[in-house]
Amino acid sequence: MGTGIRTEWTDGRVRRTAATAACASLLLLTSLTGCASTPSEEEQAKLADLEGRVARMERIAANQVEVSQRLDEIQESLRQLRGRIDELEHNNEALRKQQRDLYGDLDKRLAAAGGTVGAAFGAAAGTAAGATAAGAAPGGAAAGGDAAAGGAAAGGGPDNSGTANAPDNSPSSVEQAVYAQAFDALKAGSYSVAITGFKDFLGTYPKSPLADNAQYWLGEAYYVNRDYDSAAGAFRTVLKKWPDSRKAPDALLKLGYAQLEQKQYPAARATLEEVARKYPGTESARLATDRLKRIPASPPPAQ
Repeated sequence: MGTGIRTEWTDGRVRRTAATAACASLLLLTSLTGCASTPSEEEQAKLADLEGRVARMERIAANQVEVSQRLDEIQESLRQLRGRIDELEHNNEALRKQQRDLYGDLDKRLAAAGGTVGAAFGAAAGTAAGATAAGAAPGGAAAGGDAAAGGAAAGGGPDNSGTANAPDNSPSSVEQAVYAQAFDALKAGSYSVAITGFKDFLGTYPKSPLADNAQYWLGEAYYVNRDYDSAAGAFRTVLKKWPDSRKAPDALLKLGYAQLEQKQYPAARATLEEVARKYPGTESARLATDRLKRIPASPPPAQ
């Protein structure tokens, strides 16, 4: 009996010792696990600092990418601007050349007209004087006829003349003065003054022998002033009211030029072809043929 009690006591002690060991092992394991999963404050600080550095590096990298993209956009914009500048410089040079050609053409026409306007006025006056003398002296009719012929010759060829065909009635001295004043303003480059002068002349003397010329030079003044709509209208008026005028070939030619400036390429081509067909062998026909070669086959795209 005593042995049984001892055995039970021993077994209980062993069980308690084992339980204690198990508890200790469990505590140690728990402690070790806790140490492994819960960093110290120093480690936590290092981790936070590392995370901050990584975040800053990511922001820097993102900014660099954005800056690189922005630089690419700026470079592309610069390339486009350079291309646009080159295009504008080319267009500006073409415009300057066109302006020089325009002024050169106008100067030639004005020089030719200026050399004959005074002679034509004198011839017109001589025609009237010859007609008066014809009633008083034998052969006067022939003298008057010669004066009229001289007036027509002094008026120039089929283009570039400052005066109209030798008319049956001569312009009055007042008409001549008003016309000459507007014409002188055109020669001097005072285009607005010339426009006003020719319009006033046409309004006051619509039946004057100089009316067709005044209408033509009004169109020229509009044209050189870059008012192409008004220029085209003035040239059309010449063709409508005075289809047989010596200024008709020039008026039709300049109508085609104005249509080109208005980008009306099909109409301009038709007008210039009409000049070459209707007035062959003239300077107007030659200029029309030359300009036809430079009309684009297809209209350029809109800017």
